Amino acid sequence: MDSLFSQLTALGSSLALVCSFMLLWRRSLDSFASAFTIQSIVVSAVTAVVGYFGNDSDLYYVAGLFLLLKAVLIPYVLRRTRRRIGALREDTPYVNTATSLLIGGLLVLLSYVVTRPLVVLSDLPTRSGIPLAMGIVFIGLFVIISRKKALTQIIGFLVLENGIALLAILGTYGIPLIVELGVFLDVLMGFWVMQVFLYQIDQTFDSIDVEQLNMLTEVTIRPADRVSGGGGA
Repeated sequence: MDSLFSQLTALGSSLALVCSFMLLWRRSLDSFASAFTIQSIVVSAVTAVVGYFGNDSDLYYVAGLFLLLKAVLIPYVLRRTRRRIGALREDTPYVNTATSLLIGGLLVLLSYVVTRPLVVLSDLPTRSGIPLAMGIVFIGLFVIISRKKALTQIIGFLVLENGIALLAILGTYGIPLIVELGVFLDVLMGFWVMQVFLYQIDQTFDSIDVEQLNMLTEVTIRPADRVSGGGGA
């Protein structure tokens, strides 16, 4: 039974990690949203599996809430936002696709190195999925810093949070329902705040490209430097 449990959690963690690599491989924002949706469904399924084999009925509620929030509500808002702002693709990320995939692979190797002491000491059937969950966290961070569009960075943050949730479920063999409800509320509030800022950025600057906003900042600062320099003369 433990062998089947371990295989199922490892399989689910692997599928969730593959969805993370979709963010590094594809350029379409719709593809990013789809990858996040599939990943959320997989994490929800892993949560239910842990609840079944661990005889923890609270995890069924966690899995259901996770599925509703991460696989239905947030993807719907993401696609609605994409249509509203008109952004279709992440055409020119800071790091190109081939290099991103290579770095993603290195980050997964790093996750095995980082989590090795925990995996060696743990006797949980879920321990084989812990390095994969940490790899999702690392890739989510990489997406945030390597992509230019603010919407892609938001999806990177959501993928990072999926990795943290999966890591908590696998590493602690399930977490209390009240704790998970608090985490869901924090994520939901953070997501809505990001949406508000994203709408304001798009309406004010007619772009969600962070690179263009940085260029605007430089143009704004340079005249101020000239004025201060002229005043000092």
